[in-house]
Amino acid sequence: MAHTPTLKQLKYFGSVVDHQHFGKAAKSCFVSQSTLSSGIAELEENLGITLIERENKGISLTSVGRDIHQRAQLILTATNDLVDLATSSKEFFSTELRMGVIPTIAPFILPKMLKSIRKKQPKFKIFIREALSEQLVHELKSGKLDLLLLALPFAADGVGTHHLFYDSFLLAAQKENPIVNHKKIKLDEILNQDLMLLEDGHCIRDHALDACRMKASDLQIPYQATSLNTIVQMVASDMGITILPQMAVDAHILRGTDVVVREFDEAHIWRSIGFMWRNKSPRQEEFKQLGELILLALNKT
Repeated sequence: MAHTPTLKQLKYFGSVVDHQHFGKAAKSCFVSQSTLSSGIAELEENLGITLIERENKGISLTSVGRDIHQRAQLILTATNDLVDLATSSKEFFSTELRMGVIPTIAPFILPKMLKSIRKKQPKFKIFIREALSEQLVHELKSGKLDLLLLALPFAADGVGTHHLFYDSFLLAAQKENPIVNHKKIKLDEILNQDLMLLEDGHCIRDHALDACRMKASDLQIPYQATSLNTIVQMVASDMGITILPQMAVDAHILRGTDVVVREFDEAHIWRSIGFMWRNKSPRQEEFKQLGELILLALNKT
């Protein structure tokens, strides 16, 4: 007969699945490997099934183990939400926040944003995780993150979103490139240029093209990069042009280069920056209050 598992056992199980290694899982849970292994064994005994198959090259989940893991994550996430509900009902910004931020936002606004929030809410602890949107959304749904700061829209189910501000896109080129002779750039002027973009997986690539009402197949894209800083150096070497977010330019990403920027002649060439959270999160009002603090920090109110 199966017995009810404990939250600790489910936590140990989830950690082993995440790390694919008992030793690393034990370290993340701040317990010895023998303690974690015993917890997993007790979980399997309580349920009367095998969840994990130990192999020479690592571990693998049984078929039922995969199903149990998915349900266990839902239970742990719901439990964390329960604790958040109790805490947030007392006072906003009184518990820690695990926030995911995409790489094309994090380095440009986090320093100023976090400094301002720390000054206004000194007891509020924010832990930052930087990764691509798809990975962050996965971690949000699994309960590893509470809130995401990213570019919208991003397709995901079971989530709520909140727009904060628009971040304009600018055309960037080496100062000797004839295209910058114009004060404002028309979209059709970039069609015959070599356009540098971030590689697939960076949502800013799609948002920039969507804002410019273009498709990658319509453009000459000789190179792709993994960071905006790399692209700026390629543009500085006159290998082509690129599209940069205003926040990156404001954060002096062009410092020390011969790259200049121009606005687009068309309106609404921008991306929406906002929050994403699980739609069952009890902290939605707190998140909106945090959004107001961010807008104040960035002088966007």
